[in-house]
Amino acid sequence: MFMNSNYPAESRALIAVDCIIFGFDEHEEVLKVLLIKRDMTPHKGDWSLMGGFLGIDETVDDAASRVLHTLTGLDNIYMEQLHVFSEVARDPVERTISVAYIALININDHDQKLIQQYSARWFTLEDKPDLIFDHDEMFNLGLSRLQHRVSTKPIGFELLPEKFTMRQLQKLYEEILATDLDKRNFSKKINSLEILEKLDEKDKRSSRKGSYLFKFDEEKYKEKSRQGFHFKI
Repeated sequence: MFMNSNYPAESRALIAVDCIIFGFDEHEEVLKVLLIKRDMTPHKGDWSLMGGFLGIDETVDDAASRVLHTLTGLDNIYMEQLHVFSEVARDPVERTISVAYIALININDHDQKLIQQYSARWFTLEDKPDLIFDHDEMFNLGLSRLQHRVSTKPIGFELLPEKFTMRQLQKLYEEILATDLDKRNFSKKINSLEILEKLDEKDKRSSRKGSYLFKFDEEKYKEKSRQGFHFKI
C-alpha cells in the first residue's frame, strides 16, 4: 500500500499504541505491571509502558496485539482500548498521538527470555517508578478502568492459573481494589455468580489441611462477561 497525496497541505502526525500490561503474581499474591527500560533519547534508561508505532497496513488493535506478542510471546491476550492521548507536546521528539490499551496476562505464561531481551521488568503497583511522558497518566487511567471492570464483569480468567484457591481469587480483587475484603462475604458473592467449579483437589502448600482448588466454568464466565452485572463488594 502507498500513501495517497490528495492532502498535500495537511500536516502529519505519528500514531502510537501504548500497553498497560497487568499480571497477577500467584506466588507473591500481588498485582504487577510490566514496564520496559527505554533505550533511546530522550529519557534513555527511564521506565515506560511497552509501545510501538502503527504500521501503514495495521489497525490500532493489530498494532497493540503485535506489541504485546513482541514483549510476551503470547497471542490472544485480553486487551481493551482505553483512551486516546493527543496533547500536542506529549512527545518532545515529534507530534505523536497515542492509543492506550490495558492488557491482562497470567505472569506464568509469558516468555521470560523476551522480557530479559527487552530489558523489561514486573513491578508491584507500590514500587512502580515514575514513567516517561504521559505514561503515568495512562497507567492511572488503566488502573481505574480495571477497578471499574471488577464491578461489572468477572475477572480472573486472564490473570489466574487454571486452578486456584479462593484465597488467591480474593487477593486478586483486594490488589485491584486496594482494600481488604471480608472472607465470608467475598466467597458468598463470588459463588452467587455461578462461574466457579469447585474441584476435589487441594493446594497444600500453605497448610497440612490444604485449601480446595477452583477453576472457572469457561462458558458461564463468557456469558457473564457478555451480559455484565453489578458486583458491589
